Amino acid sequence: MEYILEAVQKNGKICGDGPFTKRCSSWMKEHFSSKEVLLTTSCTHALEMSAYLAGIQPGDEVIMPSYTFVSTADAFVLRGATCVFVDIRPDTMNIDETKIEAAITEKTKAIVPVHYAGVACEMDKIMALAKKYNLKVIEDAAQGVNAYYKGKALGTIGDFGCYSFHETKNYSMGEGGALLFQDEKYLESAEILREKGTDRSKYFRGQVDKYTWVNYGSSYLPSDMNAAYLWAQLEEAEKINKKRLEIWNFYHEKLAGLAEKGWIEQPFVPDYATHNAHMYYIKVKDLETRTKLLDYMKEQGILSVFHYVPLHSSKAGMMFGRFHGEDVYTTRESERLLRLPMYYSLSLEEAGEVVKALQAFKEY
Repeated sequence: MEYILEAVQKNGKICGDGPFTKRCSSWMKEHFSSKEVLLTTSCTHALEMSAYLAGIQPGDEVIMPSYTFVSTADAFVLRGATCVFVDIRPDTMNIDETKIEAAITEKTKAIVPVHYAGVACEMDKIMALAKKYNLKVIEDAAQGVNAYYKGKALGTIGDFGCYSFHETKNYSMGEGGALLFQDEKYLESAEILREKGTDRSKYFRGQVDKYTWVNYGSSYLPSDMNAAYLWAQLEEAEKINKKRLEIWNFYHEKLAGLAEKGWIEQPFVPDYATHNAHMYYIKVKDLETRTKLLDYMKEQGILSVFHYVPLHSSKAGMMFGRFHGEDVYTTRESERLLRLPMYYSLSLEEAGEVVKALQAFKEY
């Protein structure tokens, strides 16, 4: 609240690209070793910017998992592209890197890996495919802030990375996101796109004596009040990450008995991934069991939720995309998954109540 007051009263600048926006961007550049970071109004808008900067055109195809949030697809549909969905891995719920190559056609322009639950996709294999076929890689790292693949921050490996700072994420500004990229050739175009198609950023740096409309653009700048809220959390990023990992590890240890009995499956984190405890989920036998468990948890006063309905089965998904190959795991695994309460202020005592409720459920 002090920082928000500072933005309003002391700085006198609550629009975009104020002092707090610059602090947040600099922090991410330093901590995630990213060449460029532009704070945006949402991860959705970061994805839209990346689709534009990647040169996606009507008729192009973009490969992605169907098990993701609608924004992953929307950003490319807005550019006139077709979404080509491929199956996921049942262990991580991420795109199956072995299914991508078969889905590539002469129309394919990009691959969009989604780092589900802050657990990294197999990026070396995805990047090798992109190099082989001259494709862009746009990381949807909405859930992957402060998570890593072989020591590299998620969002910094592909051509573009997109972060979310929505209220539901580990670090929040209410609504917000960030676009990351490592090639400076995109910077001028990204600044123009983000500033309504003007060279206003150059004007504020004193590089031009007035700014004008120079290309296509929109308004992707978050308020500096929102950035002030985020800055307070980035200052405490290590503390927040430690607490979330504590809750995640508590669940993982206490629920191991149910997994050993074969009643549930627990999350899997590959050796190459350092996760950020964005969520803790379990998987049960089937949709019927999950429905009963959700009702039971609600009766216990515990809010557990399922996650995405696969995009290819939705009305818009059928209109704007297609599924390549066989849907072996996407639908089946999505129907089994249930998310447990996971947020910074959750106490271990409350997490213990969640565990006890799950242990007492009789219909696995």
